[in-house]
Amino acid sequence: MKISRLSPSDVAGTQRWNAFVQACPDATFFHRAEWQTIIQNVFRHPTHFLLAENRGEIEGVLPLAHVKSLLFGNALVALPFAVYGGVAATTPDAVAALEAAAQDLAQQLGVDHLEFRNLSPRHADWPTQDLYVTFRKAILPDVEANMLAIPRKQRAMVRKGINNGLLSQNDPTSDRFFALFADNVHRHGTPALSKRYFDTLLRVFGNDCRILTVTSPDGTPLSSVLSFYFRDEVLPYYAGDDEAARQFAANDFKYWELMRQSCEQGLKLFDYGRSKVGTGPYAFKKNWGFEAQPLHYEYCLYKRDSIPQNNPSNAKYKLFIEAWRRMPIQLANLIGPHIVRNLG
Repeated sequence: MKISRLSPSDVAGTQRWNAFVQACPDATFFHRAEWQTIIQNVFRHPTHFLLAENRGEIEGVLPLAHVKSLLFGNALVALPFAVYGGVAATTPDAVAALEAAAQDLAQQLGVDHLEFRNLSPRHADWPTQDLYVTFRKAILPDVEANMLAIPRKQRAMVRKGINNGLLSQNDPTSDRFFALFADNVHRHGTPALSKRYFDTLLRVFGNDCRILTVTSPDGTPLSSVLSFYFRDEVLPYYAGDDEAARQFAANDFKYWELMRQSCEQGLKLFDYGRSKVGTGPYAFKKNWGFEAQPLHYEYCLYKRDSIPQNNPSNAKYKLFIEAWRRMPIQLANLIGPHIVRNLG
């Protein structure tokens, strides 16, 4: 078993990596090689994309990034800005070799901890973050069957959006999406990712990254979602809503339109994404008839005695959140990317 690193400039290597990811059952959209370029160029974090080969054949990949911050710690993560990560492999030997290489690298870099964002548990003896769950559900082959599968109360909200004459459009740029997204996260008191990041996602991933925006009948943007497409799955990943979206049921209509379009395109799985247990988004997805599936974020601790809690649920960020809400949004959008780049 040979462990090597993928260079972002290695075109042939990138193609081999992505061909393996496309075929490997353990792999996700966040194992794609393009994330290396995005994390390096947009967030300026060093990356270490490891691959395991046996007699010239790839048997596993592990995308890692080194996130070092005075405020939020020093970590080697698979993968920051992703909800899924860890090793994607076809053999146990590749899993073992890649995880051993990651631990060696973590100690060489002197990080506080190593983090794998696994869909399935791998290390029963490692500390595990149980804060997050994901919601994944099959898309039925018939549009109306998908509508009827939505629980009655939430289905009524979708029909309210339809009756309000809402429209959905696929946007070629991030302009309308970013305005809604930045305003939304500002109201919640958290920093926004940069517009450059979303523009880069659209450019790098092409048709595998799309934006759907919902408008009122007069064309006013109300709600927008940026989604990733991987194999036969759709992953609505970033979203933003205007304050008026609730009265029009634009948020429910948005996700229904995405599900409807995905059904018509022949996609098989709707991945509603990660949520923190006990939050509004968690309840919203449950109300759509999705069942929560635990995420297994596993940590190897080196220079700390507990799992980091760099999330808005942490009480120590309460004053920061309140202050951020009061900050003018133009200033928040200017400062925010410099903060959020270290949160991952």
